[in-house]
Amino acid sequence: MIENDPSKRGTKGIVATIILAVVSLFMLLPIFFAVINSFKPYSEMMTSFISFPSKIDLSNYAKAWKVANYQKSFWVSLVITAFSTIGTIIFASMAAYKLARTKTKLSNALFMIFVFSMTIPFHAIMIPLVQLANRMHITQSIQGIIPIYWGMYIPFAIFMLHGFVKSVPLELEEAAMLEGSSPFHTFFKIVFPLMKTPAATLAILDALAIWNDFLMPMLILSGNPNLKTIPMTQVNLFGQYTSEWNVAIAGLVLGLIPCLIFFLFMQKNIVGGLIAGAVK
Repeated sequence: MIENDPSKRGTKGIVATIILAVVSLFMLLPIFFAVINSFKPYSEMMTSFISFPSKIDLSNYAKAWKVANYQKSFWVSLVITAFSTIGTIIFASMAAYKLARTKTKLSNALFMIFVFSMTIPFHAIMIPLVQLANRMHITQSIQGIIPIYWGMYIPFAIFMLHGFVKSVPLELEEAAMLEGSSPFHTFFKIVFPLMKTPAATLAILDALAIWNDFLMPMLILSGNPNLKTIPMTQVNLFGQYTSEWNVAIAGLVLGLIPCLIFFLFMQKNIVGGLIAGAVK
């Protein structure tokens, strides 16, 4: 039954807003404590983890920058994240478009294979994946890890974009074809711009996941000291017997800053993209 009383709807809205605000604050608490403790010396942090620093100390960030070789690891992470995300969006959008527009049993079977692959946990294919990468001689290189990320993230992107493509009017493509437009020109000039919102959402989700990924770079890039992502270098801040938690937290905050900037810049596309791709 639809609620017709405006006052009751308003009350429910206020209660829901309060609950969501409280939940959001609890979720932000770990980030808040990480930031305030990144400015403390080790002794002060061990004394009280929840108190504000007695003074702002930037030495933790300077040491984390040096130990983690942040400048170099930042560019390695940026290159891997950028090319992996861009390739995933481009290839997945073309595949989703072709599968959605081709009404055959083969296209339906291929789409179901992509959907089924999403249910396979990464740890189940981790060892065979590394063995295959070694046989193909693509380990310890950026050129090797980027296609692996494409294979890992394209199935979900196809699943999201496939439903959205069905909502694009076919008349737009037919009109372009009558004007002599080629299939590639029709896709990139007419269809792909309409997929901007769900594509941007996928770009956000994939970029954040790849940027913060530790396991895949460790498996593929380990052995090459010149290719370490930010999560890989942060391990250097933890020793076998002692760990400088204040420096480690500063390193974590440094790695979080690019994610936060990217998220704030792209956040308006998240809700709209998820709705557009999930309910078609």
